[in-house]
Amino acid sequence: MIIALGSDHGAFELKNIIIEHLQQKGIKTIDCGTNSVDSCDYSDYAQKVCALVNNGEATLGILVCGTGIGMSMAANKIAGIRCALCGDVFSAKATRSHNDANVLALGARVVGVGLALEIVDAYLGTPFSGEQRHARRIEKVMKLETNKSLQ
Repeated sequence: MIIALGSDHGAFELKNIIIEHLQQKGIKTIDCGTNSVDSCDYSDYAQKVCALVNNGEATLGILVCGTGIGMSMAANKIAGIRCALCGDVFSAKATRSHNDANVLALGARVVGVGLALEIVDAYLGTPFSGEQRHARRIEKVMKLETNKSLQ
């Protein structure tokens, strides 16, 4: 498993804590930046992480900004990405199991470090269920990228 991570300046510290946490678990990471607390634009880092997920260099992605909202909005504009903003463990498990989310977004100013690490562990530790009803729903969601009919 290879995880691509990106943050803006408001979540730089949390991103680094998550990277260290994953590396201690033996999970390979790709740090897509930012590399300081200097002001930057979250969409630049969402694009970098999502490109790695889409081209297969990363298994999954994790994006962190102040609220997680900007990152999730930017990521979900990129074809092939299913990004879920999670603030609790249940949602992190459900989005992997039911939605096969390939990118997780977190809000550094919303969740504390301890909860953020629990969410990350739940997200990465939960596989897609593969159930037909969920696969059908994901297929319909992905058709929205091309404005194809959901019927």
